[in-house]
Amino acid sequence: MRRSKRYRNIAQNLDRSKVYPLVESIDLVKRNAQAKFNETVELIANLGIDPKKADQQVRGTVSLPSGTGQTVRVLVFAEGDAAKQAQEAGADFVGSEDLAKKIQEGWTDFDVAIATPDMMRIVGRLGKILGPRGLMPNPKTGTVTTDVARTIQEFKAGKIEYRADRTGGIHVRVGKASFSSQQLLDNIRVVIDALLRARPTTAKGQYVKSLFLCSTMSPSVRLDINEVREAIRSGV
Repeated sequence: MRRSKRYRNIAQNLDRSKVYPLVESIDLVKRNAQAKFNETVELIANLGIDPKKADQQVRGTVSLPSGTGQTVRVLVFAEGDAAKQAQEAGADFVGSEDLAKKIQEGWTDFDVAIATPDMMRIVGRLGKILGPRGLMPNPKTGTVTTDVARTIQEFKAGKIEYRADRTGGIHVRVGKASFSSQQLLDNIRVVIDALLRARPTTAKGQYVKSLFLCSTMSPSVRLDINEVREAIRSGV
């Protein structure tokens, strides 16, 4: 993959062998985010789990105190009163069979999918499309619910889903480069705390193997895992 000259210059001046304290890494990523658009800041965690084992799945949701900094497009599978509540709560797309048909035709222009329990008979057919994209409604993440209004408001306000991929990696957006360092710090702390709490009891050895922070167009910065744990523990 060919990188831009700006990316190569930043990478050249970045000590890739060094691990950085959390606060310093945030400042470094913000400083390197020099694109003409407001870059997304992302936390990447590599976990010591075996995702092939059902009892070592790491998946959940967490509410970012500073929000995501972007507009979240919410789709809701619902009918009747639940559909009306979803519309009133600000859902971007509401429907049932009509939405399922659009998705089967290749449309996935939304960020979160929510469904009422009775709609899973329809949504279940979409697993091969929504699953790989991390968009499949699931009771474990609260996206299969009877309280659609509250769930929509939570995701609009900054609730996000995290999920380990087939290699044990997790990629989570934690804000925008325009956020203050404190806003990013607050978001990152709650995400890492959630990941630590989500450790499967059957996971052996080192759970968090590595942590990186990056923005959309800049190289990643490796975090000092021990310092991060201590910072979260002490509330820094």
